Amino acid sequence: MRVFVTGATGWVGSAVVKDLLEAGHSVLGLARTDAGLDAVARAGVTAMRGDVTDLDGLRRGAAEADGTVHTAFNHDFSKFAENCENDRRAIAALAEGAGMDKPLLVTSGTAFVRPGALATEDAPLVLTAKEFPRVATEEAANAASQDGARVCLMRLPPTVHGDGDHGFVPRLIEIARAKGVSAYIGEGANRWPAVHRFDAARAYRLALESGMRAAKFHLVGEEGVATRDIAEAIGKGLGLPVVAKTPEEAGEHFGFLAAFFSLDCPCSSAWTRRSLGWTPRESGLLDDLARAPYFAG
Repeated sequence: MRVFVTGATGWVGSAVVKDLLEAGHSVLGLARTDAGLDAVARAGVTAMRGDVTDLDGLRRGAAEADGTVHTAFNHDFSKFAENCENDRRAIAALAEGAGMDKPLLVTSGTAFVRPGALATEDAPLVLTAKEFPRVATEEAANAASQDGARVCLMRLPPTVHGDGDHGFVPRLIEIARAKGVSAYIGEGANRWPAVHRFDAARAYRLALESGMRAAKFHLVGEEGVATRDIAEAIGKGLGLPVVAKTPEEAGEHFGFLAAFFSLDCPCSSAWTRRSLGWTPRESGLLDDLARAPYFAG
């Protein structure tokens, strides 16, 4: 299968590319910069210059491939709502290029599916894009699916970890280093699901190969890791005290991350595991945090 991958040099996308190549597929990889194009080419991938705002390029890439994996997203939080609407348009363009017969896997998240309760794959969204802009991704995928496209949603947890991680947990480590304490909010009982990036990549490939359409997959290795446990692992790794912050203090300590770190968003992947024959086999989040790479530098 020839697979078009957006975000081919990204944290998740590069792992998906690696897994696809190892499984014998060929890849057309989208990259924005000269460095990204070089990295894609060195990985044995056919490189295509473009980004998520190049709608004609997205249509062309999806049309030229046998299937598409959409992992690209602009994480500039100063333009968060704008970037979410760009993703809506990108998904529509990819669906147009893919047509009704080629699979399109769209990356979304688990955190806003059913906050406060264990979210399953069939749980309805409880927010709209007006309430939380990132929901635009699922709205676009659902619209394309209703129009006949073969769209599957790949919901990732807040924490996709592994060596080289530059997501939420490294940001928590930076904050702890700067503040001199590792903190959690309230009792720290709220839970974050997690997955290792290589386990997530394998689930993308299995979903692509499955031939399923209009499915929602939860790429979750651990249903929920207590945020207090995360804070304690960070404190141990940095040799810092671990403290509780009240919800009122959280904004000053964590900045924009407070809203995310206060979420209780446990998530099940039982149906995904059964449907894809997927069993996460890499290390868990706390095991990863017990290793030196997270605290180097």
